Amino acid sequence: QVQLVESGGGLVQAGGSLRLSCAASGRTFSSYAKAWFRQAPGKEREFVAAISWSGGSTLYATSVKGRFTISRDNAKNTVFLQMDSLKPEDTAVYYCAAKTMGITTTVISYNYWGQGTQVTVST
Repeated sequence: QVQLVESGGGLVQAGGSLRLSCAASGRTFSSYAKAWFRQAPGKEREFVAAISWSGGSTLYATSVKGRFTISRDNAKNTVFLQMDSLKPEDTAVYYCAAKTMGITTTVISYNYWGQGTQVTVST
């Protein structure tokens, strides 16, 4: 089992930055691919970014590419999402997710999920 706990969410003005963290415990964290998803009210959960177990491969949603950066520190069992140039449309609950094998962008392929952290971007 892998337990995931997100932190770092909050309220920020448009154009600002936030850094989300996802701390993992349980099985060997370093062997799992990690991802961030988000879900806005009334919308489906959507892919944001993913990183391979080694950190050598990353994927980003088109809507966040160039503004968000995913990274991981396997020694600290933590994955990060640096969010810059935030927009009101980035407002959502952000979830950390984990899976074995390679990175993907689909919700159904991730086995483990955190409880989510709220990000609100004001105009």
